Amino acid sequence: MLVLSSLIMSLSSLLTAASPSLLVYAALRSICGFGRATVGTSSLVLSTELVSRRWRDRVSIIGFVCFTIGFLSLPGIAYVVRGESWRVLYVLTAVPSVVYTVVVYLVMRESPRWLLLKGRRDEAIETIRKMTAKGRDDMVSCSFSNLGILLEHDESARDTSDNIFSSAKKLWQNRWAFRRLTALMTVSFGVGMVYYGMPLNLGNLSSNLYLSVALNALTELPSSLFVFCLISRMNRRSSTLAFTAASGLFSIACAAMGGGGGWAEMATELAAFFSACTAFSFVLISSIELFPTCVRNSAIAMVRQALVVGGVVAPVVVAEGRRRRVMSFGVFGLVIGCCGMFAVCLPETRGRGMTDTMEEEEFKDGGG
Repeated sequence: MLVLSSLIMSLSSLLTAASPSLLVYAALRSICGFGRATVGTSSLVLSTELVSRRWRDRVSIIGFVCFTIGFLSLPGIAYVVRGESWRVLYVLTAVPSVVYTVVVYLVMRESPRWLLLKGRRDEAIETIRKMTAKGRDDMVSCSFSNLGILLEHDESARDTSDNIFSSAKKLWQNRWAFRRLTALMTVSFGVGMVYYGMPLNLGNLSSNLYLSVALNALTELPSSLFVFCLISRMNRRSSTLAFTAASGLFSIACAAMGGGGGWAEMATELAAFFSACTAFSFVLISSIELFPTCVRNSAIAMVRQALVVGGVVAPVVVAEGRRRRVMSFGVFGLVIGCCGMFAVCLPETRGRGMTDTMEEEEFKDGGG
């Protein structure tokens, strides 16, 4: 999925540079967005399933850091080619994606968890052996062979379904999974409204627009670094509650300032955005840890989709805020604050291992 999604995204973006009309341009951008939507989910799930519990949370945050660095590189690239055609910009941003696709295809391994779950024991053993230091591969082969034998005798622990809707069906039919997914999607919707809406709402501030945009872009980097350094010491549920509440309070404070707040107003807005970015990190990490391998990709995709839906609603709120300031910052604060409270419905996942099947997850904590 990662290779295919990245290939669709990169090639459609590269072809956009040769668009002969607006209609072709719009179609290619839609195809690019379709491919891009799965890249983040697939890379996040795959990277966390390839490492041990000790590194899982930090590896997931590294992805957020790289995303931010990539986002920050865009203004630099655009500035360098500011005198050239917009087609040149598309080529320069698409070529690295093409290279990335080739590198992933040649270097990246399939998730051993997923392979083992699908009954492809030999491939799982071979993958782990290639990832293991020399001198320890025999021990790994022996351990996984024993595990594979156990799974062969426990058909309930294997998932050999080829139905593309099987994951969604499992999430819907299991009450504990549906409850977790609903809570996470609700929190994600509120976070998404602020995450996508706050940068759009900067025009409603009294501060310099260019400076505000630059500072907001830079805010994502310290947010990711903050989570990277402290994730192993912080509870997921309470941290999500705390940062969504903080973002809501700072957003409402921005609305109460009524404009003309200068640096204090900008600092308050940055604090609201920082809190939303940090909450976003905790929501995705919780999503990884709350669902087993057989449905993890689908669950995270739905959580991210709820985030995007929040982003879709945000521009409407921003437009209304141009007439009445409280309708932008105030609504952002109330929505993320109220949606964040649904994190109470989630079990704490700090320090726990990942499961592979629905039965294993249900047995582990009694259904969450």
